[in-house]
Amino acid sequence: MVVWVSTVAFEGIEARAVDVQVQVAPGLPAFSIVGLPDKAVTEARERVRSALTAAGLALPPRRITINLAPADLPKEGAHFDLPIALGLMAAIGAVPHDALSGCTVLGELALDGTIAAVAGALPAAVAAHARGHALICPEACGPEAAWASSDLPIVAPRSLIQIANHLKGVQVLARPRPGLPEASGPVADLREVRGQETAKRALEIAAAGGHNLLFCGPPGAGKSMLASRLPGLLPPLEPKDLLEVAMIRSVAGELAGGRLTNRRPFRAPHHSASMAALVGGGARPRPGEIALAHQGVLFLDELPEFSAQALDALRQPLESGEAVIARANHRISYPARFQLVAAMNPCRCGGGDGHVCRRGPRCAAEYQSRVSGPLLDRIDLRLDVPAVSAADLMAPGAGEDSATVAARVLEARRRQAARRERLGLPGSFLNAHLPVSAVEDATRPDAAGRKLLVEAADALRLSARGYHRVLKVARTIADLDGVESVGRIHLAEALAYRASPEPQARAA
Repeated sequence: MVVWVSTVAFEGIEARAVDVQVQVAPGLPAFSIVGLPDKAVTEARERVRSALTAAGLALPPRRITINLAPADLPKEGAHFDLPIALGLMAAIGAVPHDALSGCTVLGELALDGTIAAVAGALPAAVAAHARGHALICPEACGPEAAWASSDLPIVAPRSLIQIANHLKGVQVLARPRPGLPEASGPVADLREVRGQETAKRALEIAAAGGHNLLFCGPPGAGKSMLASRLPGLLPPLEPKDLLEVAMIRSVAGELAGGRLTNRRPFRAPHHSASMAALVGGGARPRPGEIALAHQGVLFLDELPEFSAQALDALRQPLESGEAVIARANHRISYPARFQLVAAMNPCRCGGGDGHVCRRGPRCAAEYQSRVSGPLLDRIDLRLDVPAVSAADLMAPGAGEDSATVAARVLEARRRQAARRERLGLPGSFLNAHLPVSAVEDATRPDAAGRKLLVEAADALRLSARGYHRVLKVARTIADLDGVESVGRIHLAEALAYRASPEPQARAA
């Protein structure tokens, strides 16, 4: 007799259905797991055996075969422990055979029979609901899985004995409640930044249109401080985006207690991060920083200090909005529609005393050349951030606060959403994500603006990508001004942010 138990295997944030087929047959005692398992799945034999012993059950001295179907799909992770254990319990008559039909099961077993939390409970719950299944998951994952749907039946036991009693009808486990929303801490306010009015304006434009941004300036000029204020200018996540972000965090194991938040992600990895840490990958592919920054901000401080391989790996995700991890036997993709914000010093020594480089232009050229030209071409707004004077620091904070700027950003985004709907364009409504085919229809600059753009494109040697990105930034500036037509003044400001200082231009 073969007992079938449903579970899942993760490909990105997609939970693919897997059947755990359990057979207890006559023959020499053995315990085999087949179906392309990894080391963690293979080691489930010892965890399951010990957990069943702790629950007062002994495996019969027979040949036990566990098949994980489909056999050509890689099976990774310890969440296969619980479906294997329940399949064995059904095969030896410890629980009813039909009790597991229509259930998706996942969970890791401890040696004493308790069920430990696993990553990916939310995508598994979404997949179970789509298949019309109930979900059996660890107690610690119950609040996370409950966010999938209020109609999804969920059983979240603490131990193997609890789930056995529930399946036999001896004990009834209540459905877990969704986890409480994540407590929102204080948001850094833009008013705290003294001076740097041009940089604040660039930050507002970047927030309104989802544009990539690069600050270049001496140490202590406020580059990191400005970047940390960007989340306070961005609107909360929409419900669809919130669920997608939560599923990525769930697969990465960062959704403890099922606490969701509508605040956009802000990821700031250290410059020693590897390419796999940024893009994702590893022996067991996991989402990287760009996937965890989906629908939010990826801040790279000290940009030239990152490895060239890691930086160049960002080029394709910046265009496609997804992180693709290719292996010989499978391919995984994670959503990665993030906004890149970077900061860098003009040179290695940072400017020295008085913010003047002690080694001359060659130092700046060598340092800035660590960032490749193709990556710089994908950054819409690039500007110098000068040192803040003592007079600016001593002046009272009379600038606009984040709430005032965020209101303008939200209004500009509403105009973009309405335009996207009017043009019938799918996908993200932000100007930074406009397809090339729709840029002209969305911008339509006037005659004076067209003339300026043609002259500037020749003078600045803009690439085709740079040309279209200037139009997108100008469209965002016009949206902030509340006008439908893109004029010369909007294009002039967009071009000013695109132009690079001479040392940086030589380095690129």
